[in-house]
Amino acid sequence: MDNNATKILVVEDSALFAGAIVKKIANQLTLECVVAKSFQQAREIIEHGEDEFGIAILDLTLPDAPDGEIVDYVISQAIPVIVVTGDFTDDTREHILKKDVVDYILKEGPSSLDQMVSVIRRIQRNQSSKILVVDDSKVSRQAVKKLLETQRIIVVEAADGKQALKQLEKHPDVKIVVTDYNMPEMDGFELSARIREKHPMDKLAIIGLSAHGNPLLSAKFLKQGANDFLAKPYANEEFFWRVNQNIEMLHYIESLKKSAIEDYLTGLYNRRYFFSVGEKLFQNARRSNLQLTTAMFDIDHFKRINDTFGHGVGDQVIKYVAETLKAGFRASDMICRFGGEEFCLLATNMRSQETFFHFEQIRKTIAEQHFKSGSAIVDFTISIGVTTRLADTLEETINQADELLYRAKAEGRNRVNLE
Repeated sequence: MDNNATKILVVEDSALFAGAIVKKIANQLTLECVVAKSFQQAREIIEHGEDEFGIAILDLTLPDAPDGEIVDYVISQAIPVIVVTGDFTDDTREHILKKDVVDYILKEGPSSLDQMVSVIRRIQRNQSSKILVVDDSKVSRQAVKKLLETQRIIVVEAADGKQALKQLEKHPDVKIVVTDYNMPEMDGFELSARIREKHPMDKLAIIGLSAHGNPLLSAKFLKQGANDFLAKPYANEEFFWRVNQNIEMLHYIESLKKSAIEDYLTGLYNRRYFFSVGEKLFQNARRSNLQLTTAMFDIDHFKRINDTFGHGVGDQVIKYVAETLKAGFRASDMICRFGGEEFCLLATNMRSQETFFHFEQIRKTIAEQHFKSGSAIVDFTISIGVTTRLADTLEETINQADELLYRAKAEGRNRVNLE
Protein backbone atom coordinates (compact mmCIF):
# COMPACT_ATOMS: atom_id res chain seq x y z
CA MET A 1 0.00 0.00 0.00
CA ASP A 2 1.17 3.48 -0.85
CA ASN A 3 1.49 5.43 2.42
CA ASN A 4 0.82 8.64 0.49
CA ALA A 5 -2.52 7.36 -0.84
CA THR A 6 -5.30 9.42 0.71
CA LYS A 7 -8.44 8.20 -1.07
CA ILE A 8 -10.81 5.64 0.40
CA LEU A 9 -12.65 3.04 -1.69
CA VAL A 10 -16.21 2.44 -0.47
CA VAL A 11 -17.96 -0.60 -1.92
CA GLU A 12 -21.57 -0.64 -0.73
CA ASP A 13 -24.79 -1.43 -2.63
CA SER A 14 -26.95 0.67 -0.28
CA ALA A 15 -26.84 4.24 -1.62
CA LEU A 16 -28.12 5.55 1.74
CA PHE A 17 -25.39 3.88 3.81
CA ALA A 18 -22.67 4.69 1.25
CA GLY A 19 -23.72 8.34 1.35
CA ALA A 20 -23.58 8.37 5.15
CA ILE A 21 -20.04 6.90 5.06
CA VAL A 22 -18.83 9.48 2.52
CA LYS A 23 -20.31 12.39 4.50
CA LYS A 24 -18.85 11.19 7.82
CA ILE A 25 -15.35 10.68 6.39
CA ALA A 26 -15.40 14.03 4.57
CA ASN A 27 -16.49 15.89 7.70
CA GLN A 28 -14.19 14.23 10.23
CA LEU A 29 -11.15 13.14 8.21
CA THR A 30 -11.26 15.40 5.12
CA LEU A 31 -10.49 12.37 2.95
CA GLU A 32 -11.97 11.76 -0.49
CA CYS A 33 -14.08 8.64 -1.07
CA VAL A 34 -14.65 6.79 -4.34
CA VAL A 35 -17.88 4.76 -4.26
CA ALA A 36 -18.64 1.51 -6.07
CA LYS A 37 -22.00 -0.29 -5.87
CA SER A 38 -20.79 -3.75 -6.92
CA PHE A 39 -17.80 -6.07 -7.07
CA GLN A 40 -17.54 -5.54 -10.81
CA GLN A 41 -17.56 -1.75 -10.53
CA ALA A 42 -14.94 -1.86 -7.76
CA ARG A 43 -12.69 -4.10 -9.87
CA GLU A 44 -12.96 -1.70 -12.81
CA ILE A 45 -12.06 1.30 -10.60
CA ILE A 46 -9.00 -0.45 -9.15
CA GLU A 47 -7.79 -1.89 -12.46
CA HIS A 48 -8.25 1.45 -14.22
CA GLY A 49 -5.49 2.70 -11.92
CA GLU A 50 -6.37 6.40 -11.76
CA ASP A 51 -6.82 6.36 -7.98
CA GLU A 52 -4.52 5.01 -5.26
CA PHE A 53 -6.42 3.84 -2.21
CA GLY A 54 -5.07 3.88 1.33
CA ILE A 55 -8.09 2.06 2.76
CA ALA A 56 -11.13 0.15 1.45
CA ILE A 57 -14.48 -0.10 3.25
CA LEU A 58 -16.28 -3.15 1.89
CA ASP A 59 -19.79 -4.55 2.31
CA LEU A 60 -19.33 -8.27 2.97
CA THR A 61 -22.30 -9.34 0.86
CA LEU A 62 -22.87 -7.74 -2.53
CA PRO A 63 -25.39 -8.79 -5.21
CA ASP A 64 -22.57 -10.02 -7.48
CA ALA A 65 -20.31 -11.22 -4.61
CA PRO A 66 -22.52 -12.77 -1.89
CA ASP A 67 -19.73 -14.70 -0.13
CA GLY A 68 -17.21 -11.95 0.49
CA GLU A 69 -15.32 -12.32 -2.79
CA ILE A 70 -14.78 -8.55 -2.86
CA VAL A 71 -12.70 -8.82 0.33
CA ASP A 72 -10.31 -11.41 -1.14
CA TYR A 73 -9.85 -9.37 -4.30
CA VAL A 74 -9.15 -6.02 -2.59
CA ILE A 75 -6.71 -7.63 -0.13
CA SER A 76 -4.89 -9.16 -3.11
CA GLN A 77 -4.35 -5.57 -4.32
CA ALA A 78 -2.49 -4.76 -1.04
CA ILE A 79 -5.19 -2.36 0.18
CA PRO A 80 -6.11 -2.46 3.90
CA VAL A 81 -9.72 -3.61 4.31
CA ILE A 82 -12.45 -2.71 6.79
CA VAL A 83 -15.48 -4.99 6.41
CA VAL A 84 -19.01 -3.79 7.14
CA THR A 85 -21.84 -6.28 7.64
CA GLY A 86 -25.37 -6.32 8.97
CA ASP A 87 -25.47 -10.09 9.45
CA PHE A 88 -23.10 -11.19 12.20
CA THR A 89 -22.71 -14.61 13.75
CA ASP A 90 -19.74 -16.54 15.16
CA ASP A 91 -19.33 -18.19 11.76
CA THR A 92 -19.38 -14.80 10.00
CA ARG A 93 -16.81 -13.43 12.44
CA GLU A 94 -14.48 -16.38 11.89
CA HIS A 95 -14.98 -16.12 8.12
CA ILE A 96 -14.05 -12.42 8.16
CA LEU A 97 -10.99 -12.71 10.39
CA LYS A 98 -9.52 -15.52 8.29
CA LYS A 99 -9.21 -13.00 5.47
CA ASP A 100 -6.63 -10.81 7.29
CA VAL A 101 -8.83 -7.73 7.37
CA VAL A 102 -7.91 -4.78 9.58
CA ASP A 103 -11.27 -4.84 11.36
CA TYR A 104 -15.01 -5.32 10.89
CA ILE A 105 -17.90 -2.96 11.61
CA LEU A 106 -21.51 -3.93 12.35
CA LYS A 107 -24.24 -1.87 10.70
CA GLU A 108 -25.94 -0.77 13.90
CA GLY A 109 -26.70 2.91 13.38
CA PRO A 110 -24.71 6.16 13.77
CA SER A 111 -22.27 4.56 16.24
CA SER A 112 -21.07 2.32 13.39
CA LEU A 113 -19.82 5.37 11.50
CA ASP A 114 -18.00 6.69 14.58
CA GLN A 115 -16.30 3.31 14.97
CA MET A 116 -15.36 3.36 11.28
CA VAL A 117 -13.67 6.75 11.63
CA SER A 118 -11.79 5.45 14.67
CA VAL A 119 -10.50 2.44 12.72
CA ILE A 120 -9.39 4.63 9.79
CA ARG A 121 -7.46 6.87 12.18
CA ARG A 122 -5.88 3.77 13.70
CA ILE A 123 -4.73 2.53 10.28
CA GLN A 124 -3.20 5.92 9.51
CA ARG A 125 -1.43 6.03 12.88
CA ASN A 126 -0.22 2.44 12.70
CA GLN A 127 1.64 3.05 9.45
CA SER A 128 4.18 5.07 11.42
CA SER A 129 4.16 2.76 14.48
CA LYS A 130 7.03 0.32 14.95
CA ILE A 131 6.90 -2.78 17.18
CA LEU A 132 9.73 -5.09 18.23
CA VAL A 133 8.72 -8.77 18.47
CA VAL A 134 11.00 -10.89 20.68
CA ASP A 135 10.72 -14.70 20.67
CA ASP A 136 13.27 -17.49 20.30
CA SER A 137 10.75 -19.48 18.22
CA LYS A 138 10.84 -18.30 14.63
CA VAL A 139 7.39 -19.81 14.01
CA SER A 140 5.86 -17.87 16.92
CA ARG A 141 7.70 -14.72 15.88
CA GLN A 142 6.40 -14.93 12.34
CA ALA A 143 2.83 -15.55 13.56
CA VAL A 144 2.90 -12.39 15.69
CA LYS A 145 4.54 -10.46 12.87
CA LYS A 146 1.77 -11.47 10.46
CA LEU A 147 -0.91 -10.30 12.91
CA LEU A 148 0.80 -6.94 13.38
CA GLU A 149 1.32 -6.40 9.66
CA THR A 150 -2.39 -7.02 9.16
CA GLN A 151 -2.83 -3.88 11.27
CA ARG A 152 -0.33 -2.04 9.02
CA ILE A 153 2.28 -1.86 11.78
CA ILE A 154 6.04 -1.84 11.04
CA VAL A 155 7.67 -4.91 12.63
CA VAL A 156 11.23 -5.47 13.83
CA GLU A 157 12.33 -8.92 15.08
CA ALA A 158 14.71 -10.30 17.69
CA ALA A 159 15.40 -13.95 18.60
CA ASP A 160 16.34 -13.30 22.23
CA GLY A 161 16.64 -10.60 24.90
CA LYS A 162 20.21 -9.59 24.08
CA GLN A 163 19.38 -9.17 20.42
CA ALA A 164 16.29 -7.18 21.43
CA LEU A 165 18.38 -4.63 23.34
CA LYS A 166 20.59 -4.18 20.27
CA GLN A 167 17.52 -3.73 18.06
CA LEU A 168 16.20 -1.03 20.40
CA GLU A 169 19.48 0.87 20.03
CA LYS A 170 19.24 0.49 16.25
CA HIS A 171 15.54 1.43 16.17
CA PRO A 172 14.93 4.15 18.80
CA ASP A 173 11.47 4.82 17.30
CA VAL A 174 10.08 1.46 18.47
CA LYS A 175 6.86 2.14 20.39
CA ILE A 176 6.04 -1.34 21.72
CA VAL A 177 8.02 -4.45 22.58
CA VAL A 178 6.05 -7.71 22.40
CA THR A 179 8.16 -10.31 24.21
CA ASP A 180 7.82 -13.97 25.09
CA TYR A 181 8.64 -15.04 28.65
CA ASN A 182 10.63 -18.25 28.17
CA MET A 183 13.81 -17.51 26.18
CA PRO A 184 17.43 -18.67 26.57
CA GLU A 185 20.11 -16.40 28.09
CA MET A 186 17.68 -13.55 28.92
CA ASP A 187 14.00 -14.24 29.62
CA GLY A 188 11.13 -11.80 29.21
CA PHE A 189 11.29 -10.66 32.85
CA GLU A 190 14.95 -9.65 32.66
CA LEU A 191 14.45 -8.05 29.24
CA SER A 192 11.56 -5.96 30.60
CA ALA A 193 13.66 -4.79 33.54
CA ARG A 194 16.62 -3.93 31.28
CA ILE A 195 14.36 -1.97 28.91
CA ARG A 196 12.93 0.04 31.79
CA GLU A 197 16.42 1.20 32.76
CA LYS A 198 16.43 3.42 29.66
CA HIS A 199 12.85 3.63 28.40
CA PRO A 200 10.00 4.92 30.63
CA MET A 201 6.49 3.47 30.39
CA ASP A 202 5.05 6.63 28.85
CA LYS A 203 7.47 6.43 25.92
CA LEU A 204 7.67 2.69 25.19
CA ALA A 205 5.16 -0.04 26.09
CA ILE A 206 5.96 -3.70 26.82
CA ILE A 207 3.48 -6.52 26.27
CA GLY A 208 4.48 -9.87 27.78
CA LEU A 209 3.42 -13.21 26.25
CA SER A 210 3.61 -16.72 27.68
CA ALA A 211 2.20 -20.18 27.08
CA HIS A 212 2.92 -21.20 30.68
CA GLY A 213 -0.21 -21.60 32.77
CA ASN A 214 1.20 -19.96 35.91
CA PRO A 215 -1.22 -17.13 36.87
CA LEU A 216 1.63 -15.28 38.62
CA LEU A 217 3.42 -14.64 35.31
CA SER A 218 1.15 -11.68 34.56
CA ALA A 219 1.91 -10.03 37.92
CA LYS A 220 5.63 -10.70 37.58
CA PHE A 221 5.73 -9.19 34.09
CA LEU A 222 3.91 -6.07 35.31
CA LYS A 223 6.27 -5.72 38.28
CA GLN A 224 9.26 -5.83 35.91
CA GLY A 225 7.84 -2.86 34.01
CA ALA A 226 5.51 -4.39 31.42
CA ASN A 227 2.37 -2.46 30.48
CA ASP A 228 0.30 -5.51 29.57
CA PHE A 229 0.28 -9.31 29.42
CA LEU A 230 -1.40 -11.98 27.28
CA ALA A 231 -1.50 -15.72 27.92
CA LYS A 232 -1.15 -18.02 24.91
CA PRO A 233 -3.26 -19.08 23.13
CA TYR A 234 -5.13 -15.83 22.69
CA ALA A 235 -7.83 -14.67 20.30
CA ASN A 236 -6.45 -12.57 17.47
CA GLU A 237 -8.99 -9.86 18.20
CA GLU A 238 -7.84 -9.60 21.80
CA PHE A 239 -4.24 -9.32 20.66
CA PHE A 240 -5.20 -6.54 18.19
CA TRP A 241 -7.07 -4.60 20.85
CA ARG A 242 -4.28 -4.88 23.43
CA VAL A 243 -1.69 -3.70 20.92
CA ASN A 244 -3.84 -0.87 19.56
CA GLN A 245 -4.86 0.28 23.03
CA ASN A 246 -1.22 0.56 24.04
CA ILE A 247 -0.40 2.49 20.85
CA GLU A 248 -3.35 4.81 21.48
CA MET A 249 -2.31 5.36 25.10
CA LEU A 250 1.24 6.32 24.08
CA HIS A 251 -0.17 8.59 21.38
CA TYR A 252 -2.57 10.16 23.89
CA ILE A 253 0.22 10.82 26.41
CA GLU A 254 2.39 12.34 23.67
CA SER A 255 -0.52 14.55 22.57
CA LEU A 256 -1.07 15.74 26.13
CA LYS A 257 2.60 16.64 26.49
CA LYS A 258 2.54 18.49 23.17
CA SER A 259 -0.62 20.39 24.08
CA ALA A 260 1.09 21.60 27.25
CA ILE A 261 3.86 23.31 25.27
CA GLU A 262 2.56 23.79 21.72
CA ASP A 263 0.04 26.08 20.06
CA TYR A 264 -2.78 23.93 18.66
CA LEU A 265 -2.90 25.64 15.24
CA THR A 266 0.74 26.20 14.32
CA GLY A 267 2.72 23.64 16.32
CA LEU A 268 4.94 26.48 17.58
CA TYR A 269 5.54 26.85 21.29
CA ASN A 270 2.63 28.31 23.21
CA ARG A 271 2.96 31.49 25.24
CA ARG A 272 3.07 29.78 28.64
CA TYR A 273 5.94 27.45 27.71
CA PHE A 274 7.72 30.25 25.86
CA PHE A 275 7.89 32.40 29.00
CA SER A 276 8.88 29.42 31.16
CA VAL A 277 11.91 28.44 29.05
CA GLY A 278 12.54 31.97 27.79
CA GLU A 279 13.09 33.17 31.35
CA LYS A 280 16.07 30.80 31.65
CA LEU A 281 17.54 32.12 28.38
CA PHE A 282 16.99 35.68 29.58
CA GLN A 283 18.76 35.08 32.90
CA ASN A 284 21.71 33.48 31.06
CA ALA A 285 21.87 36.54 28.83
CA ARG A 286 21.80 38.83 31.90
CA ARG A 287 24.83 36.93 33.23
CA SER A 288 26.56 37.52 29.85
CA ASN A 289 26.63 33.79 29.09
CA LEU A 290 24.93 34.40 25.74
CA GLN A 291 23.64 37.18 23.50
CA LEU A 292 19.85 37.35 23.11
CA THR A 293 17.91 38.77 20.16
CA THR A 294 14.18 39.34 20.73
CA ALA A 295 11.74 39.88 17.88
CA MET A 296 8.01 40.41 17.44
CA PHE A 297 6.22 39.62 14.15
CA ASP A 298 2.72 40.66 13.13
CA ILE A 299 0.73 39.91 9.96
CA ASP A 300 -0.29 43.20 8.35
CA HIS A 301 -4.02 43.91 7.87
CA PHE A 302 -4.93 40.46 9.14
CA LYS A 303 -8.54 41.45 9.89
CA ARG A 304 -8.93 42.32 6.22
CA ILE A 305 -7.83 38.79 5.29
CA ASN A 306 -10.43 37.26 7.63
CA ASP A 307 -13.18 39.62 6.43
CA THR A 308 -12.40 39.04 2.74
CA PHE A 309 -11.58 35.34 2.62
CA GLY A 310 -12.94 33.92 5.88
CA HIS A 311 -11.40 32.70 9.11
CA GLY A 312 -10.43 29.34 7.57
CA VAL A 313 -8.11 31.10 5.12
CA GLY A 314 -6.90 33.31 7.96
CA ASP A 315 -5.86 30.19 9.87
CA GLN A 316 -3.99 28.92 6.79
CA VAL A 317 -2.13 32.22 6.54
CA ILE A 318 -1.12 32.01 10.22
CA LYS A 319 0.14 28.45 9.67
CA TYR A 320 2.11 29.53 6.59
CA VAL A 321 3.83 32.33 8.49
CA ALA A 322 4.59 29.92 11.36
CA GLU A 323 6.17 27.43 8.94
CA THR A 324 8.21 30.22 7.30
CA LEU A 325 9.52 31.38 10.68
CA LYS A 326 10.32 27.84 11.74
CA ALA A 327 12.26 27.25 8.52
CA GLY A 328 14.04 30.60 8.79
CA PHE A 329 15.57 30.10 12.23
CA ARG A 330 17.61 27.45 14.03
CA ALA A 331 16.06 24.63 16.02
CA SER A 332 17.68 26.10 19.14
CA ASP A 333 15.84 29.41 18.69
CA MET A 334 12.48 29.73 20.46
CA ILE A 335 9.49 30.80 18.39
CA CYS A 336 6.00 31.06 19.80
CA ARG A 337 2.58 32.12 18.65
CA PHE A 338 2.18 35.07 20.97
CA GLY A 339 -1.51 35.59 20.30
CA GLY A 340 -3.77 35.89 17.25
CA GLU A 341 -1.57 36.82 14.30
CA GLU A 342 1.46 37.78 16.45
CA PHE A 343 4.64 35.73 16.90
CA CYS A 344 7.63 36.16 19.21
CA LEU A 345 11.22 34.96 18.82
CA LEU A 346 14.14 34.53 21.22
CA ALA A 347 17.33 33.82 19.24
CA THR A 348 20.72 33.21 20.86
CA ASN A 349 24.10 34.43 19.64
CA MET A 350 23.03 35.83 16.29
CA ARG A 351 25.86 37.60 14.49
CA SER A 352 25.18 41.31 14.99
CA GLN A 353 26.31 42.29 11.49
CA GLU A 354 23.85 39.80 9.95
CA THR A 355 20.86 40.37 12.22
CA PHE A 356 19.00 42.96 10.13
CA PHE A 357 19.60 41.13 6.85
CA HIS A 358 18.32 37.86 8.31
CA PHE A 359 15.02 39.42 9.42
CA GLU A 360 14.80 41.36 6.18
CA GLN A 361 15.07 38.09 4.25
CA ILE A 362 12.19 36.63 6.28
CA ARG A 363 10.10 39.73 5.52
CA LYS A 364 10.88 39.53 1.79
CA THR A 365 10.11 35.80 1.61
CA ILE A 366 6.60 36.42 2.94
CA ALA A 367 6.03 39.60 0.92
CA GLU A 368 6.98 37.88 -2.34
CA GLN A 369 4.87 34.75 -1.85
CA HIS A 370 1.51 34.32 -3.60
CA PHE A 371 -0.46 32.26 -1.09
CA LYS A 372 -3.19 30.17 -2.73
CA SER A 373 -6.41 29.08 -1.07
CA GLY A 374 -8.65 27.31 -3.54
CA SER A 375 -9.02 29.63 -6.50
CA ALA A 376 -8.12 32.73 -4.47
CA ILE A 377 -4.62 34.21 -4.22
CA VAL A 378 -3.98 35.92 -0.89
CA ASP A 379 -1.08 38.36 -0.85
CA PHE A 380 0.02 39.63 2.55
CA THR A 381 3.03 41.04 4.40
CA ILE A 382 4.44 41.14 7.92
CA SER A 383 6.00 43.81 10.09
CA ILE A 384 8.88 42.99 12.45
CA GLY A 385 10.34 44.65 15.52
CA VAL A 386 13.77 43.46 16.71
CA THR A 387 15.86 44.37 19.74
CA THR A 388 19.25 43.14 20.90
CA ARG A 389 19.08 45.19 24.14
CA LEU A 390 18.09 43.56 27.41
CA ALA A 391 15.66 45.32 29.73
CA ASP A 392 15.32 44.48 33.42
CA THR A 393 12.91 41.59 32.75
CA LEU A 394 12.03 39.28 29.88
CA GLU A 395 8.55 40.82 29.64
CA GLU A 396 10.02 44.34 29.39
CA THR A 397 12.46 43.14 26.71
CA ILE A 398 9.58 41.71 24.69
CA ASN A 399 7.71 44.99 25.14
CA GLN A 400 10.72 46.78 23.62
CA ALA A 401 10.48 44.56 20.53
CA ASP A 402 6.72 45.14 20.47
CA GLU A 403 7.19 48.93 20.48
CA LEU A 404 9.60 48.58 17.55
CA LEU A 405 7.03 46.43 15.76
CA TYR A 406 4.30 49.06 16.12
CA ARG A 407 6.74 51.75 14.98
CA ALA A 408 7.31 49.63 11.83
CA LYS A 409 3.55 49.53 11.30
CA ALA A 410 3.21 53.27 11.85
CA GLU A 411 5.95 53.83 9.25
CA GLY A 412 4.03 51.97 6.56
CA ARG A 413 4.09 48.25 7.47
CA ASN A 414 5.96 45.49 5.60
CA ARG A 415 9.27 46.51 7.16
CA VAL A 416 11.85 45.54 9.80
CA ASN A 417 12.60 47.94 12.64
CA LEU A 418 15.77 46.97 14.57
CA GLU A 419 17.37 48.65 17.54
